[in-house]
Amino acid sequence: MGTGFLWTERSISVSAALLRQTSRVGVSLSSREEDDSAPGITEVHLAKKAHLFLFFFLTRGFAKMNAGCVILACTLLVGASSGSKAGQPLKPPCRPGFSQNFYTVIVSRDVLHGQSILKVKFEDCQRNREVGFVSSDPNFSVRPDGTVYAEQEVANLSEPVQFMVTARGLHDPHIWETTVKLALAGHPHPLPFTKIGIEEMLSRVWDSPPRVIKFLRKHQRGSSASGLRRQKRDWVIPPINVPENSRGPFPHMLVRIRSDQDKDVGIRYSITGAGADQPPSGIYNIDPISGNMFVTQPLDREERASFHLRAHAVDMNGNQVENPIDLYIYVIDMNDNRPEFQNQVYNGSVAEGSKPGSSVMQVTATDSDDSTTANGMVRYRILSQTPHSPIPNMFTINSETGDIVTVAAGLDREKVSQYTIIVQATDMEGNLNFGLSNTATALISVTDINDNPPELTVRTFSGEVPENKVNVVVTNLTVVDRDQPHSPNWNAVYRIVSGDPSGHFTIRTNPITNEGMLTVIKPVDFEMNRAFMLTVVVSNQAHLASGIQSSLQSTAGVTISVQDVNEPPVFPVNPKMIRFEEGVPAGTTLIVFAAQDPDHFIHQTVRYSKLSDPANWLKINRTNGQITTMALLDRESIYVKNNVYEATFLAFDNGSPQASGTGTLQIYLIDVNDNAPVLIPREAQVCERARPNSRINITASDADVDPNVGPFVFELPSFPASVRRNWTISRLSGDYAQLRLRIPYLEAGVYEIPIIVSDSGNPPLSNRSVIRVKVCPCDDNGDCSATGAVAAAGLGTGAIIAILICIIILLSMVLLFVVWMKRREKERQAKPLLIDPEDDVRDNILKYDEEGGGEEDQDYDLSQLQQPESLDHIINKPTGVRRVDERPVIAESQYPVRPSLPHPGDIGDFINDGLRAADNDPTAPPYDSLLVFDYEGSGSTAGSVSSLNSTSSGDQDYDYLNDWGPRFKKLADLYGGGDDD
Repeated sequence: MGTGFLWTERSISVSAALLRQTSRVGVSLSSREEDDSAPGITEVHLAKKAHLFLFFFLTRGFAKMNAGCVILACTLLVGASSGSKAGQPLKPPCRPGFSQNFYTVIVSRDVLHGQSILKVKFEDCQRNREVGFVSSDPNFSVRPDGTVYAEQEVANLSEPVQFMVTARGLHDPHIWETTVKLALAGHPHPLPFTKIGIEEMLSRVWDSPPRVIKFLRKHQRGSSASGLRRQKRDWVIPPINVPENSRGPFPHMLVRIRSDQDKDVGIRYSITGAGADQPPSGIYNIDPISGNMFVTQPLDREERASFHLRAHAVDMNGNQVENPIDLYIYVIDMNDNRPEFQNQVYNGSVAEGSKPGSSVMQVTATDSDDSTTANGMVRYRILSQTPHSPIPNMFTINSETGDIVTVAAGLDREKVSQYTIIVQATDMEGNLNFGLSNTATALISVTDINDNPPELTVRTFSGEVPENKVNVVVTNLTVVDRDQPHSPNWNAVYRIVSGDPSGHFTIRTNPITNEGMLTVIKPVDFEMNRAFMLTVVVSNQAHLASGIQSSLQSTAGVTISVQDVNEPPVFPVNPKMIRFEEGVPAGTTLIVFAAQDPDHFIHQTVRYSKLSDPANWLKINRTNGQITTMALLDRESIYVKNNVYEATFLAFDNGSPQASGTGTLQIYLIDVNDNAPVLIPREAQVCERARPNSRINITASDADVDPNVGPFVFELPSFPASVRRNWTISRLSGDYAQLRLRIPYLEAGVYEIPIIVSDSGNPPLSNRSVIRVKVCPCDDNGDCSATGAVAAAGLGTGAIIAILICIIILLSMVLLFVVWMKRREKERQAKPLLIDPEDDVRDNILKYDEEGGGEEDQDYDLSQLQQPESLDHIINKPTGVRRVDERPVIAESQYPVRPSLPHPGDIGDFINDGLRAADNDPTAPPYDSLLVFDYEGSGSTAGSVSSLNSTSSGDQDYDYLNDWGPRFKKLADLYGGGDDD
């Protein structure tokens, strides 16, 4: 009991064979074959026992065993035989790690130094990962290739040895672990499979008595020499395997944790880690007194595949009694998940005419179960193909990768454009009896290749076209192509190979119908070609597939007839340029501008008319096209551009319908010296005293062109004599001259200086121009002063005096108007408070249009509402009847008069006195303060309502008032109730 960790064996080998992942059995076999130097016997007998068990199941136990037993038996058989199947290697998804979680090797009791024991296999998916191996037992080491060997001689082993092998990446933090158990030769072996049934095996895994795990005690062994004691190596607790999806009952006891000191002191046990006190918490718990550890609920490997817990032992005071031990719990996978396709519908394509073995597409299904076991190993197969043309099995699928390929030739898009494939994915390595399955649909489109050349529908096409027309479709070339429409394999390309050397025609493809539209792009002439015979060839945008030949029907002939039409007359040279000197007199014949009729086979008469003549200088003979002038041709006219005058004429025939053509005549006008030069500027100013800078620059211009322009000659006339006496002119260059004072001083004023300028024409033309020069006094800078400018403008002393007088008169009028306004304001302030009779506002009553009422209301007298002309009717009015909107005719009250210069303190008294006088004055407005409503005026056309009486003649019957409802009941009682009274 004092030798490290101990546990009760519960058929470890049997449970490992039943619940260990089946591929690991195959790995054990392959590892044994790879390493022949490893001593002892591996678990190869498990594979043999699996075959015996399946035979026993098929012969004796079929009726007694349930489906779970059948699945487990086949799993054992498949796993045992997976390492021996030649030609069918497994290709599960690559996951880095050890090939097995638990290795068991039977060794002898004496292990020599350096002796190889076994080889652990590590899968490195990256192929370049550097991995180092470390053993938890110092007596054993691991070489870089995974070979486990004895570090020193281990003699006289009395019990099995178990330790951990850890793989760690040198450049990444990942860690992988596996357990190695060295079993001693001669120890009891597991019971054969054939001795027990499947249900008993499962019960041994789940219901067998749990093992007891004790905490480590550190014992000392004496040394004869030094008295030193060595510590015995620690045992590595093997993992606890728990199947997923167990039905219970729960909680279910897994192991019992014990300490050797529980007899001496009170021990309390606990477990920590994910699944106990950390999320997901509550899956495992432990009885703190007995140390029994339980699982409380079913496990799901797909949610969590393993748990790492630590067991603790403390005394009643909470002091640690034992070092914590690590517990590894592995969830054993069950086949409880179907394969799931990534898509329910896959779309793929393959070209028609593809050879067998051509790749089409790949379907992928994943299984949430352990991919290293048969539970997660998916295999594919094709259930059905629609349609079955040309054969039912045109495709096959790689059972492991899901790649769909063709197995037969004969794919033709024109016959079958799409196939529907039902693909089934089954786990348990495709075992249909025990595996779970799922299906998906693969839609395979057969893509088009250019294996059908286009064919024209007829061998000969025909059409006709009018002459001189372009962009006219002569005929449509129809074609048939069985390839996929609107693709490069279907789109037609037409070419004219013969019959059109001048390029009159082209063929455009209609993108919708694929027809060829034979179109005229260059006008044809009936007089030159009455018909065309074309040869056309049609092809596709894409080249024909390999081995496909062009069809004879890809070539056809086209016959085109040209229709004669009445063509317009044509001017041989258009535009026509002629040269004449300007100034040609009216009536001069310039040219005969005649047109020709291209219709040689029809005799027609051509007539002419003028279409455009901007200056109206020309006329054309209607019969022969002779052009003569009607006015003088002037090169300097605004209608002449760059010495060219342009006119347009019309030529038309007498055909049916009438046709006409236009011709342009361009007349280049040669310049003659017919324009005299002129001077610029026409006005200037100089200082009255001759100064160096007091000069006038003059420029000469001429509308003619060289040589009828400069150099110009400038001179002053001899008359009047004062011009040459006071002024002088000198030429600076061919077009420029300078005018300046000849005398030192000239009185300020405006002078008109005549200058004669002549051009260089032959003969030369001269012009007498007058320049208006203002002479004025100048300041030091040579600029005219303001006074000088006025004087130079020609205003004498009398004019200046007249202007000043006008200004004084205007100022006086403004002053008188201001004085009048002040006086009027003073008069307004001196007026009394009461208004004058002329300011009476009673006549402001306006008469508006009256729409009137009924018959009696149309003839009323509006004069009653107006201001009376006299007061006689008011004076003679009866007593007691008075209109209050009239001014009473009585003596007016006297109001206090405001003094001209009142004292400020008297203003309040004055206002109060005026207020009292106004209140007591019956003649003061407003007159209608008291309204009288009983006066209707005199002479009214309406009679008095008082003349109406309510007496009844006795003949009136008022009984109908009773029928008018309750509102007329009172009236009915008054007039209709006489009998009741």
